[in-house]
Amino acid sequence: MEITLQYFEDCANWQTTDRYLKTLIDEHGLDADVRYQLIDTPEDAAEQGFRGSPTVLVDGTDPFADRDAPIGLACRIYQTEAGPAGSPSLAQLQQALHATSAGS
Repeated sequence: MEITLQYFEDCANWQTTDRYLKTLIDEHGLDADVRYQLIDTPEDAAEQGFRGSPTVLVDGTDPFADRDAPIGLACRIYQTEAGPAGSPSLAQLQQALHATSAGS
């Protein structure tokens, strides 16, 4: 599976997501490559359909997609089991990765 972590420098939440992804890949022995994609201009955001940092794409699909979220350079908010957060939870990422690997 290919995972793309889209982010922009002014939002540190991507580092939490990155840590969670590495933990899941290591603990579950997933065959996954993580690619990092810096989105650093409003034009890049528009071209990529970037709905905030961090955005996780699993095999090109955003498992947390919210079509109503604005496109642009902003920190993204995720609804987690613990309330709003700047990153999907470890459990949410695990579920998204499992759903993708099960569908392969």
